[in-house]
Amino acid sequence: MTDDLRGVVSFIGVGSNMDDPAARCGEALYCLSQVSGIKVLRQSSFYRTEPVGFENQDWFINAVAEIRTVLTPHELLRAMQQIEDMMGRVRGSRWGPRVIDLDVLLYGQDVVENDELVIPHPELHKRRFILEPLCEIASYAIHPVFGVSCRGLMERLDDDSRVCLYRTNGEPCLA
Repeated sequence: MTDDLRGVVSFIGVGSNMDDPAARCGEALYCLSQVSGIKVLRQSSFYRTEPVGFENQDWFINAVAEIRTVLTPHELLRAMQQIEDMMGRVRGSRWGPRVIDLDVLLYGQDVVENDELVIPHPELHKRRFILEPLCEIASYAIHPVFGVSCRGLMERLDDDSRVCLYRTNGEPCLA
């Protein structure tokens, strides 16, 4: 079996709303692709997303990457935290502004729940800013707890926050 075929297909959420967020998301995706044991298979478009939870802050840029990894879920988490630290992430208030945020959304069909890590991501099925980019690249992916595809989760979504494709030419979001 070749290295390209080994490992677990996983999905990583990427987000930023500080210090040129689109550039920060691109940098994080590049850094992710440089980690030994991770192969980035594809990534969604960038989306401009309304803040959720703490609304008095700049809008975010969000994306999702599909990866194949031989790292365990906890090793993957540590690798992502190292990228966040290297990029200057300061862990502050929940849902507050951040230079970069990397989250394990799905790790194959595994369910992990401990003090350090919860997979699938506990907000995945509730958040448009996660489901829009995830559905762009993997609408067929099945939530291992609910047994529903990402497209099915999107159809049942009760989140009316605004999410639209990010326009690099500066045109405003129409959503």
